[in-house]
Amino acid sequence: MAELVLRPVAVLVAAGGGAHEAKAATATIPIVFTTGNDPVEAGLVDSLAHPGGNATGVSFAPAELMAKRLELLHQLVPKATVIGMVVNPDNRNPELQVRKVQDAARSLGLQLQVARARTEAEIDASFATLLKLHAGALLVGSDPFFNGRRDQFVALAARHALPAMYDNRLFVAAGGLVSYGGSTTEVYRQAGIYTGKTLNGAKPADLPIMQPTNVEFVVNLKTAKALGLTIPQSLLLRADEVIQ
Repeated sequence: MAELVLRPVAVLVAAGGGAHEAKAATATIPIVFTTGNDPVEAGLVDSLAHPGGNATGVSFAPAELMAKRLELLHQLVPKATVIGMVVNPDNRNPELQVRKVQDAARSLGLQLQVARARTEAEIDASFATLLKLHAGALLVGSDPFFNGRRDQFVALAARHALPAMYDNRLFVAAGGLVSYGGSTTEVYRQAGIYTGKTLNGAKPADLPIMQPTNVEFVVNLKTAKALGLTIPQSLLLRADEVIQ
């Protein structure tokens, strides 16, 4: 970020945790970010409608969707009374995700067990920990590092026969069971639109934070069959995409 600021560039486009580094590097160069956290709670902007400052962008808003992910996972695996959750402690606000899921778990009469992982080895260890705690299903927290390790998550879930819910379809396309979240393609398209507007003179302070308008529920039937799960017809009818 420091190198780009020194050039200088006309606009900084930052994904994930890079948004905070961009914000720390400059108060003048326009910033367009994508983030999985609430940008207000993360301190990136003043408000969603009026960002203020030199930054704006697109939020996946995972914390607001986490409760719904748990609800769908519970419908899929109703006999699982203990739900495991993996979060990255290096994420800017993992406890917000945990709190949202914990509240939802209480309302559903479920027990939530949380494991934390910031490295490949810790991801392996998190599965072992959650299985010892009798987790019958898994919720994977939203995190850029986890996105880069999706093959590892999918392989571990298959090896341990653990039904898992993810935050985007890329996990399901890689062999994961189900996902519920904003379209990654749409998020980056929106970021590209804002980048173009910024290059044409628009000020980030005047561009409201965008959120995905299309939340996708994706199911992998092949993975369900391998796990011995029957997807309820009600969930199949709700699915935006069913991977055979």
